[in-house]
Amino acid sequence: MKDLLPTATPARTRAAVREIIRPHRRIAFAGFGLLIAATATGLLVQPLLGYIVDLVAGHRSATALTALTVPTVALVLAGVVQGVLAAWGLVLVARFGETALADLRERFVERVLTLPLERIERAGSGDLTSRVTGDVARVAEAVRSALPALARSLLSIVLTLVAMALLDWRFMLAALLAIPVQVHTGRWYVRNAVPLYAAQRVATGEQQQQLLDTIAGASTVRALRAETEHLERVGVRSRAALEITMRGVRLVLRFYSRLHIAEYIGLAAVLAAGVLLVRDGSATIGTATAAALYFHNLFGPINTALVLLDDAQSATAGLARLVGVADHVTESTPRTGQGESGVAVRGLRHAYEAGRPVLHGVDLDIEPGQHVALVGPSGAGKTTLAKIVAGVHEPTAGTIRMPFKVGMVTQEVHVFAGPLADDLRLARPQATDEDLRAALARVEALDWAEALPQGLATVVGQGGHRLTGAQSQQLALARLVLADPDLAVLDEATAEAGSTGARALERSVEQAIDGRTALIVAHRLTQAASADRVVVMDAGAVVEDGPHKDLREANGPYAAHWTAWTRHHPQEAHPQEAADA
Repeated sequence: MKDLLPTATPARTRAAVREIIRPHRRIAFAGFGLLIAATATGLLVQPLLGYIVDLVAGHRSATALTALTVPTVALVLAGVVQGVLAAWGLVLVARFGETALADLRERFVERVLTLPLERIERAGSGDLTSRVTGDVARVAEAVRSALPALARSLLSIVLTLVAMALLDWRFMLAALLAIPVQVHTGRWYVRNAVPLYAAQRVATGEQQQQLLDTIAGASTVRALRAETEHLERVGVRSRAALEITMRGVRLVLRFYSRLHIAEYIGLAAVLAAGVLLVRDGSATIGTATAAALYFHNLFGPINTALVLLDDAQSATAGLARLVGVADHVTESTPRTGQGESGVAVRGLRHAYEAGRPVLHGVDLDIEPGQHVALVGPSGAGKTTLAKIVAGVHEPTAGTIRMPFKVGMVTQEVHVFAGPLADDLRLARPQATDEDLRAALARVEALDWAEALPQGLATVVGQGGHRLTGAQSQQLALARLVLADPDLAVLDEATAEAGSTGARALERSVEQAIDGRTALIVAHRLTQAASADRVVVMDAGAVVEDGPHKDLREANGPYAAHWTAWTRHHPQEAHPQEAADA
């Protein structure tokens, strides 16, 4: 079972909404104020129609034709003014909603980008994907459609009841007979819908996770002839999501049927009150007509408000999942900046999900401007240590003193879709074209970049010009130069170059880290040979530490690594050292 990302409590979700709304109160008040004015103007239609009914019922045909001119013109004016005020109010409400939604998205994305990688891995990419896509879409749809419609509906309900009371308080009292059924229906629906929609979002996340796992591992699944088993797993998750969806459909159908009962009760009560009041002379036929029209016009707003509970509950469930991530706080190891580019690691320990320790009390010091290479067998903990120093992972225990500005380049480089210049400017948005060329030149990538069909304007990444592995690494190194961090962490950044491009890419790395502190996970020991210090790791601990030459002469683990490396890669070792080996 995946350890899903957190979901906020209802109280915390409401508090987060208030926090997001607070900076935009003025535009919200203005928008809702205009909607109130528009709704109030629209309520003039029913009494005007009632007045026309009274004129016609009076059988004063000659006089009535002249008298009808005024209420008819008033009807037209009421419609025009209502339309203008409603449009203006909806624009402001939409602007308010979109601004608040943008703030929520920014908080969510900012928090996601700072979550420890292992926390996301424990939850599974499906959980995060469903929040980024499905939950955001539901909240966005609620803000764009449900929020304005709900606001207008609630205003219409309140003001219409007030208007009925002004006609005769007994009309309003008759209309209120429908409220107990509607309130009971709404409470029943919310009580059942909230946990149902929360479960639906979780089931959808698990379904997406299973699909992603199956598709991502399709080649392995086929190789193991495990297609049937994986299809069954997808089917189980899909059937679970479908079952919850169908439960939601059945819930909505029962919800609508109860609403219709409330409508019949209320309308029958208003018509009965009209008959009684007209018969004893307390109201005219026109007044009774206006009251019936008022209540009939309540069908739409009441049903809309109650139906929007469906969207509201779904959006609320999604909002709670977004706020849960935006509020998520991970216990972090103390990290302090020291005003310079050195690093001091003390007692660093780390264990992944299974609990197996990966690092065992690692101590590491890197002086400002020093280049330190991490070497050791696979599984020694090199990459884990590098990612912890870079801030990608949070360690289980220990302290880290490091610069405030850290940059990392890994073996897996992502080329973003778009112009090459835009890809580079991700590291420094204000960089000029000359800055970009200077960064490319520093990592020896300017020649191939300018040779592209449109130079820096060439679209790269998915759907664009495909870059080689070495070019992608040089692009990442150019980003590093533009970002200009105090500390550069490189995790096997030359591994994808192949033997023929290794030397060229190593020169690019040397140029990129020149003048800055660097921690390098060395895939090729030639990088270790050119570093100021070599730190040898094995089984999650530091077993050797010193300059390349001293470690070779010590005949310890590093000397054994170097001998094996030069034997298998004689063409990539420095000539003198290869001969000495």
